[in-house]
Amino acid sequence: MNVSKVGRRGQISIPRIIRQELNLQAGDRLAFIRRGDEFVLQPLKRTLSDFRGSVPVSAPQNFEAVRQQVLDRRGYRTLTDGS
Repeated sequence: MNVSKVGRRGQISIPRIIRQELNLQAGDRLAFIRRGDEFVLQPLKRTLSDFRGSVPVSAPQNFEAVRQQVLDRRGYRTLTDGS
């Protein structure tokens, strides 16, 4: 079992073996997904900005609303898939 301590400002250090297994680098983002009484950490290697321009649109888009929908669906899919 790997254990980490929460610091004064709520920060934690992810043990090296876990960072290596998840291929995490400084600056990478993690999603905290709730599963009942637990939270699962999921690396977010790509952002919505990575997909900018990949889909033609006819009007301005609210990217914050789109981003929230993606996060909600990803969390729901993770909960229902069990992965």
